[in-house]
Parts: sequence; structure tokens; C-alpha cells
Amino acid sequence: MKPVGLVDVSPDVSDSPEATRYNRIRRWLGIGDTALGIALLLVLLATGWTGSLRDIALKASYHNSYPLAVFFYVFELALLAKLLSLPLDYYGFRLEHRFNLSNQELRGWIADEIKGFFVSLILYTILVELLYFTIRLNPEIWWLVAWAVFIALMIFFAQIAPVVLFPLFYKFNPLENDELRERLVRLSERAGTRVRGVYEWKLSEKSKKANAALAGLGATRRIILADTLLENFTPDEIEAVLAHELGHHVRKHVFKGIIVQIGLTFLGFFAVDAVLRYAIERQHMFEQMSDFAALPLLALVSTLLSLLLMPLWNAYSRRNEREADLYCCQAIPSVAPYISALNKLCAQNLGERQPSRLVEVLFHSHPPISKRIAAAEQFGQKSAAK
Repeated sequence: MKPVGLVDVSPDVSDSPEATRYNRIRRWLGIGDTALGIALLLVLLATGWTGSLRDIALKASYHNSYPLAVFFYVFELALLAKLLSLPLDYYGFRLEHRFNLSNQELRGWIADEIKGFFVSLILYTILVELLYFTIRLNPEIWWLVAWAVFIALMIFFAQIAPVVLFPLFYKFNPLENDELRERLVRLSERAGTRVRGVYEWKLSEKSKKANAALAGLGATRRIILADTLLENFTPDEIEAVLAHELGHHVRKHVFKGIIVQIGLTFLGFFAVDAVLRYAIERQHMFEQMSDFAALPLLALVSTLLSLLLMPLWNAYSRRNEREADLYCCQAIPSVAPYISALNKLCAQNLGERQPSRLVEVLFHSHPPISKRIAAAEQFGQKSAAK
């Protein structure tokens, strides 16, 4: 006999062949993209082509302007990386259509790729210019200064992303459903979170997937709900999804995540500085610290360190998601809407319910849907028994 407040909404926990194929291909695409990026960096360093690109950038700059040469060099690297990854990016675009998950036309995808390239170019240029400015300013402790600047920029971009970056790729309108908006605002107030609005995210123009988020920091914090979520989910289910997102705020996951990022980036900049000094002093790969031809080496060290730490970061993230799930179950009258919402999200997004343990450890920042549903059902059963 099922406890009061629960409904039987859990389908077969096994994954469909379609979901298995889709997620396996996506993983291999991600692995391939990362491998190509690492290969490009290794080739540039092993062949000395990075020095040739630096020389081209210097010649193209006005009166050998160092900042302008850095920009041209970043542009060269970004363009090479984009051209190399473009076939995989296009295959990913076709993959979403193949599994009936995309509404985006080819011209829209091309426009997004162009916008994405130039947005990335601007961001990378800002970071690299600041990086080499600090190196030239104080080559002994540059990595400490750059680390502090990077943390400040990370927080700044997280704050402006909902109002500056996201609208470059998607449309957002204030939610017109007054009843639902007030319900979600009350939910956020009970969680001690002040939001600056509830917005409908026009995701359906590009995708058939559903999503929701609590985006931004401070004055830019807002609730964003995909129109695909609003169309296919009940108000109770939407409230449950948002309760999970609010759980991250209540458990201070954003603050804790920033602290963890501060520690990891400190380790990263320390490692980059050590490798760069070794390359200059022992291997004589570059003449001085401020030689921006060493940028591929810095990127390579950062990438490899990120890959090594990814399983630990994923484990930390899964722990946070479990805590947010628990808060959600405590904040809503019944766990049934959350269970049904998880099932709908998994089906609509073609997610994996039960990946292998190895796949979960290496690739998943969230616990498998099957485990999340089992935990919610267990919470509901305990609550009903009280």
C-alpha cells in the first residue's frame, strides 16, 4: 500500500536504447573535442609554431604594440581552435536533430556559432591581456595577482551573465502567469532568497529540452523558466523544480562553490607558474616570462589539471545536488510532483536514468535520476509514516 501523498510515477528505471545511444555519442563528442584541443596545444608547442604565430601577431600590430600583438595572437589561437572543432560542433548540431531534441535551423545555429566565437574572443582577450599585464608588471608574483583578478572576474561575470550574456543567445520575457509568478516568489522568500523577477526563457526557439534556473548574483538574481517547462509541467512540478534550485541557495552552495573555486584556481596558477619557469629556465623553450608564445603551455597545464580534478569536482557537485534535493522534499507539501518532474525532465531531455558507476564518477555532476527518485520516494515514505 502506497503512503498518503505519494503516487506511482516512477517508470522502468532502465534506460531506453535511444537515450543510451544519445548520451554515449555526446560523451564521445566531448572527449573528442577535448582531445583535439589538447592535440592542438601539443602540436603548437612541439613544432614551435606558437613562436611563428607570435611573430605574425607582432608584425600585424601597430609599431609592435605588445597589447595589440597579444590580441592578434589570441585571435589566431581562437580561430585555429574553432576551425578544428567546427566539424564536431556541426555533428553535435545534427545529433540534436537526429534525436528530435532541437528546433533550431541551420542559419540560426551558424549565427550562434559566430556570436559565440566573438563573445569568447572578447572574454579570452580580456583574460589574456590582464594575465600578461601582470606578468610584465611583476614576473615574480604575477600568478598571485592574476589569481586574485581571475576570482574577481569570475564573480563579476556570474553577476552580469543573466542581463548581458544570456540575452545574446536567448529571449527572456517577464512571466505573464501572475498566479505562478507570485507562488514562486513566495517560495523564494520562504527560502530567504530575494529575486529580481521571474522570466520566461524562450528555449523552444532552439530546443525541445526543458530547464529552469536561479541565475545571477545579488541585484541580478532572477528565476528563469524555459517555455518548454511551462508548457509541459504542472504548477506543482514547476514549484518543485524551483525548490530544488533554491536548495542550492539555502545550503550556501554558491558561496561554498566560490570558496572551492578560489582554492582550485590558486592551485592552478601556482602549477602554471612552476611549469612556465621550468620551461624557461631548464628547457629554454621561451626567452622570458612575458613571451605570450607560451600561452599554449599555460592552457595545456590548466586543461590537464582540470581533467585530473574533474572526478573530485563532480563528486562535490553530486553531494550538493543531493542536499538541494533534500531541501526540495522538505519545502514542498508532497514529493510526488518532484518525482514526476524528474521523470518528465529525464524523458524530455533524453537523460540517463541509470548510467554505469564509471560514467557517473567521470562525467556526471548530478546523481543519476534513478537514485534521486529513490531518495525522494524514501523521504516521502518516512514523512507519511510520521
